[in-house]
Amino acid sequence: MDNYFEVGLDELRQRLLTMASYAETAVNRAVEALVQRDNALAQRVKDEDRVIDHFEVEIDDLVIQLLTKAPLATNLRLVAVAMKISQDLERIGDEAAKIAKRARDLSLEPPIKLNLDLPRMAGLALDMLKKALDAFVNKDPVAARAVIPRDKEVDALNKQIHNILAQHMVENPGAIGRCLHWMVASKSLERIADHATNVAEDVVYLCEAQDIRHTGVKSGAAIV
Repeated sequence: MDNYFEVGLDELRQRLLTMASYAETAVNRAVEALVQRDNALAQRVKDEDRVIDHFEVEIDDLVIQLLTKAPLATNLRLVAVAMKISQDLERIGDEAAKIAKRARDLSLEPPIKLNLDLPRMAGLALDMLKKALDAFVNKDPVAARAVIPRDKEVDALNKQIHNILAQHMVENPGAIGRCLHWMVASKSLERIADHATNVAEDVVYLCEAQDIRHTGVKSGAAIV
C-alpha cells in the first residue's frame, strides 16, 4: 500500500510540474502576442487553455484516489496542497487566456506608443511561481516564505502601469478603449503573482502545518 501511494505521489508531482510548464508557456506567449501584436499567437494561447483545464481534471481524479490511501497526516496535507496548487495553475492559464484575448483585440487597432513594461511584470510573476514550485518539490518552507514579499513588487508595477495608462486616457480620450485592454492585461499579470503567492503559502502549510494566509505572519514568527 505504501509503495502504491509513493508511486501515486510521484505521478502527482510530475503532473503538477508539467501543468505548471504549460501555464508558464501560456503566459509568456500571451505577453509576446500582446507586445508583438500577434493575433495568431494570441489565438493559439486561447485554444490551448483547454489543455491546462484537462490537467486540472486529471489531477483532481488522482488526488481523490490518493486521499483514500494516504497513510499519514503529512501525506494528507501533501495531497490536499497539490489539489490547491492545481487550481492556482488552472487560474493562471485562465489569466493567460484573458491576456491573449486583449492581445487579439489590440492587434486590430492602432498601437499605443507608451513604455509599458509588461514583459518585466510577467517575468517577475513567473519567477515567483517557479520558486514556489521548487519549494514545493524540495519541501522548503524558507524558500516559500521568501517568495511571498515579492508580490509587492508586482503590485507596484501594476499600479505604475495603470497610472501611465490613466494619464494617457485623460490626454487622449480616443485611446480609452485600447488603454483599458492594457489595464486588464496588467491586472491579469498581477493576479498571476497572487496565485504564485498562494502556492508559496500552501508550501508553508504543507511543511509546517501552519496556515499563514490572511495572518500577516510570513517570516515564521509566532502569533502573539
